[in-house]
Amino acid sequence: MKVHSHLLHPKTRFNMKKLEDNNSFRISGMMKLTITFVTCLILSMVLLLLPSYNIFNRDKFHLTTTGGLLATGFDEESCLSRYHQSSLRKPSPYKPSTNLVSKLRSYEMLHKRCGPNTDAYKRAIKRLGYNNDVITSNGDECKYVVWTPMFGLGNRILSMVSVFTYALMTDRVMLVDQRNDITDLFCEPFPGTSWLLPSDFPLTDQIDSFNRTHSHCYGTMLKNHAVNTTTTLSHLYIDIFDDSRDHDKMFFCEENQALIENVPWLVVKSNLYYAPSLWLVPSFQTKLIKLFPQKDTFFHHLSHYLFHPTNQVWGMITRSYNAYLSRADEVLGLQIRVFSTPAGYYQHVMDQIVSCTQREKLLPELAATGTQVMNISKTPKLKAVLVTSLHPEYSDHLKNMFMERPSSTGEIVEVYQPSGEKVQQTDKKLHDQKALAEIYLLSLTDKLVTTTRSTFGYVAQGLGGLKPWILYEPRHLKAPDPPCFRAMSMEPCSLKAPISACQAETIKTTSFIKYCEDRVTGIKLVDEL
Repeated sequence: MKVHSHLLHPKTRFNMKKLEDNNSFRISGMMKLTITFVTCLILSMVLLLLPSYNIFNRDKFHLTTTGGLLATGFDEESCLSRYHQSSLRKPSPYKPSTNLVSKLRSYEMLHKRCGPNTDAYKRAIKRLGYNNDVITSNGDECKYVVWTPMFGLGNRILSMVSVFTYALMTDRVMLVDQRNDITDLFCEPFPGTSWLLPSDFPLTDQIDSFNRTHSHCYGTMLKNHAVNTTTTLSHLYIDIFDDSRDHDKMFFCEENQALIENVPWLVVKSNLYYAPSLWLVPSFQTKLIKLFPQKDTFFHHLSHYLFHPTNQVWGMITRSYNAYLSRADEVLGLQIRVFSTPAGYYQHVMDQIVSCTQREKLLPELAATGTQVMNISKTPKLKAVLVTSLHPEYSDHLKNMFMERPSSTGEIVEVYQPSGEKVQQTDKKLHDQKALAEIYLLSLTDKLVTTTRSTFGYVAQGLGGLKPWILYEPRHLKAPDPPCFRAMSMEPCSLKAPISACQAETIKTTSFIKYCEDRVTGIKLVDEL
């Protein structure tokens, strides 16, 4: 029954009104409480989901920013550097071509079909019997090129990129000799398979004895007119060094590639970055131009594709970067190698380093003695200097310079050197891991100064996509003037390049290959102007 409030006593009407207001207040409060609870619940769910979402995207971000260069399908935890480099490295402005991406995916399929422990591999090694040097070929078997480590880490990385280039050009599978410390340095680069030459490979015991006197050395066979064009050998040894003979260099001639084409196994030893010589083989050049329209990004792309530091090395890199470089507004890399004998600290080398970095405005000059540079309007700019050298005295000198006197610009300069081991110790696990970590740290810098003819510096500049300033080699224990020069491209120099007589005319007409600035016998790729 409906009650008409105007008929009730005034006091009763007042009490009813108060009751209605109380009920409204309770309902309003419950609604607010409900809304608050739901909102908190939603926010909690978002916060719970957000970290995993961010981690997922962060981990995959490096793969997406490489323009498809890197394949997916790896176990992330087994190789953190493959997924986490974007947390340290700025996105590269150099994107791989679609042709290169497609070629790499095709190679991965080939490697998966022909790699270790596959039926195709097992058939291939059966053809390496000691009494079965000459074989028949129907053209559809898998073919291989075996890389063997020679000299220091820089030389090894450069020669491995060269071997992989040859594998891409000839549809061969690259396998790497794992008897040294390769597994302590790099993760597997190809998905679903391995690049490691199995330890039971039939020629393993012979590899160390492969040299220019070996009966299967291709250059020696050419010299002795022992190459039979009507038969196919089961394997050949290819010798590519800085003192290669003319007959060894004939490996880079088109007609000799036709002779080698059907040989199923090639074993290559080299201490050189001979990839530029492969660009001078006409049939290879046509393919390579399609893969690398910007010629001087060649090593940059292939090194990013092949080389992913193991978790132990990646830990060294990230700890150093986060502790000493991450806060800096700008990072300068200094790679110092001393060619004098005995190697060590030389004042003229130190003078050259200071002259180069200050003349090129890479480091500020020091303020005049007794003056104080005050900049209270803003926070001083922090410049970190990463020094890599076997000799810590150079970084100590720089550190003392900027500790004892302020810079003329008011910048704060902090100097850091990860290690200083005095002597090179190739093939010692920890030494090589430290060396690789330092190469990667140099590649993360904003600007880079390197030493002439240093393969260590070449790898760092290529990885980082950096055109470095290169220190001239001192003469007669005096600092050169000018002290340094700017490289024409980020590409490594092929020191003492193996150029055959058959390539003499090709190099004259190839505009994107120039003689190196720091080695008259060397050649390097440059981008066409």
